[in-house]
Amino acid sequence: MDCILSLAEKNQQKAHRIIRNLDIVGIWSSIGAEVHLVGSLKMGLLMKHRDIDFHIYSDPVVIQDSFRAVALLAENPAIEKIEYHNGLYTEEACVEWHAWYRDEDEQLWQIDMIHICKGSRYDGYFERVAERIENILTDETRKIILKLKYETPETEKISGIEYYRAVIDDGVRNYSDFERWRKKNKPSGIIEWMP
Repeated sequence: MDCILSLAEKNQQKAHRIIRNLDIVGIWSSIGAEVHLVGSLKMGLLMKHRDIDFHIYSDPVVIQDSFRAVALLAENPAIEKIEYHNGLYTEEACVEWHAWYRDEDEQLWQIDMIHICKGSRYDGYFERVAERIENILTDETRKIILKLKYETPETEKISGIEYYRAVIDDGVRNYSDFERWRKKNKPSGIIEWMP
């Protein structure tokens, strides 16, 4: 378990260095947006899946401003690729940006920046989910979640919320039980679960 905790800590420290190196908060703040770190890194549950998540709020979301911020991000030579999806006219009311960053160890990190309209359906929702999870996590459940993430094959794409729900709500304690749990709890779309 010590090697798992050590790897998680190392990856979380590296993720924070990447955020500083890219000046993500400064870049998005330069267009008047409000920036929130969310997801597994925010909760101290980032393991080996190199994914950094931000929710960024503006009122309104102006596509030109969003592109301007991402153009500044793209100037960093470690950014290899950026993808864009316009969901402003959907229930999610957001622009999705996905950037890939190559670190000094040649590892690729995905940075998800979801630019959301203030006052829309998901304004602050995932921040509240993270806060609730952080408030009820124990040392034991944190270790179980990190171990499950560690044991997940690299080929599997599993949303963090699935681990949290399985462990917190349903008492899953090992990977084989987690696999069985996932077969019974297949996700569809955005998982709206809050402990």
